[in-house]
Amino acid sequence: MGLMDNLKGKAEELKERASELAGKHHDQIDSMVDKAGGAIDKATKGKYSDKIEHGASKAKGAVDDFAHKPGPREEGTGGNGRAPHA
Repeated sequence: MGLMDNLKGKAEELKERASELAGKHHDQIDSMVDKAGGAIDKATKGKYSDKIEHGASKAKGAVDDFAHKPGPREEGTGGNGRAPHA
């Protein structure tokens, strides 16, 4: 395996990890997008409110599309839909 193959593998691992984190923390991310939008809207004195709201909505949608959210079969079940054996 060459250097490029190793780098591609690491990049894929990092992308998956980022996707998992985005899924776990999507509420916090959405809150921060809203907070940033509010600060920008205040700084521009409401002049671009519609555009800011549209941009925030797009940003939230992009995070949701990227985020890996564990489904009922994955969350604490070992991926088979059943609880792990004790």
